[in-house]
Amino acid sequence: MSRILVIDDNENLGSGVALMLERMGHEGLAVTSGLEGLEKMEEGGFDLIITDYRMDEMDGLEVLQAVRGKSPETDVVVLTGYGTIEIAVEAMKKGAVDFIEKENLSSVLPLKIEKVLEYRSARRERERLGEENRYLREEIGGRFNFGEIIGQSTQMEDVLKTVRKVAATDSSVLIYGESGTGKELVARAVHYQSARREEPFVKVNCGALPKDLVESELFGHEKGAFTGAVRQKKGRFELAEGGTIFLDEIGDIPLETQVKLLRVLQEKQFDRVGGERTHIADVRVVAATNRPLKQMIGAGEFREDLYYRLEVIPLHLPPLRERKSDIPELVVHFLEKKCGEMNVSLRRLTDEAVAALENYPWPGNVRELENVIERTIVLADGDEVGLHDLPLTFAEEEAREGMEQLPEGEVPLNKMLDDMERKLIVRAMDQAQQVKTRAAEILGVKTSALYYKLDKYGLE
Repeated sequence: MSRILVIDDNENLGSGVALMLERMGHEGLAVTSGLEGLEKMEEGGFDLIITDYRMDEMDGLEVLQAVRGKSPETDVVVLTGYGTIEIAVEAMKKGAVDFIEKENLSSVLPLKIEKVLEYRSARRERERLGEENRYLREEIGGRFNFGEIIGQSTQMEDVLKTVRKVAATDSSVLIYGESGTGKELVARAVHYQSARREEPFVKVNCGALPKDLVESELFGHEKGAFTGAVRQKKGRFELAEGGTIFLDEIGDIPLETQVKLLRVLQEKQFDRVGGERTHIADVRVVAATNRPLKQMIGAGEFREDLYYRLEVIPLHLPPLRERKSDIPELVVHFLEKKCGEMNVSLRRLTDEAVAALENYPWPGNVRELENVIERTIVLADGDEVGLHDLPLTFAEEEAREGMEQLPEGEVPLNKMLDDMERKLIVRAMDQAQQVKTRAAEILGVKTSALYYKLDKYGLE
């Protein structure tokens, strides 16, 4: 059943058309002016508007233009007793989907209206498929390769063992980990190793959703459900039908939405915003967080019942600083990946450069390492990447590490300090592109002092 608004200054004719539409199984409403019709549009959405061409105050073409401006998704049919080719062409140019003459209206209108509604239904289906295909294209482009999870450390072996066990079930998974540790990769691994692998994997960044639109994004909405809802929209749960939904940053979900998410997990059901029909959710839920959910429960910021529904299987990802033995393998992986993406010759890091990367604490975890490798490939001059090609931070970190790991026995302090100083100067000069004044600024010394040091270490 469609909602159809009839606008005609002839009250009898408008009421007659509305009655005819109701006999066809639709909801018909008749008004006698364009202004009144636009007011009715504001009150509730219509699938179709039938407007008379000639009316006082506001004619049919003016109504058409106003409707196209306010609600582009609403179709308009122009009705007239003064049919001419010119009027029909003008109406169609301005966006009318059809033009109907009042002559023999009772026999012509039902056929015309059904064709218009069939066309509308087909168009909406194309839009729906287009939206779903967008997600499918994203998934095809991002098909998970288990080798994307890099690391042979004990910590990562434990993670992979758990993923393989979890994938064979439909249990909810809650992934813990700092930003940049690879929570999405693990979520994809759970999905693509499961029986749902051929169905969609839909990612939702809960922290990036406006609070007033979270419910609509997750569960969808009906047309007219709120201001701006000009058409029906499927939510992420519907788009993930049969597959997996990944709720990243789950700790940012508003409390009022947490209740409805709990219903999905408990009852496998949800309603669109403004909808009357309950939908079944055949979806596996994988969530992730970098926030302390248990503390949030104590503070009243996260529901305890939702927490235990999500954490059927907890999975903890270690930060990169706790699995430094994986850094050399990650470096090789990112070098191959980024050089391939940039279409440049494969780079190689010196042992000294790799050691500097291993000594760094990596607050941004694997994501930071990937960014550093990409930046290094762009800025390095040759195929071999040395310590001097890395950001100065890493040279400083290496120096600090060297001071913390003093050799046993006698310590040649002056020599060690000189070696560290020399390395920092070389790095600063490279970073400054051999401009001594700039290098001095980087090192925080006077230019004259830098000249002295360059001469001392034979770097001129």
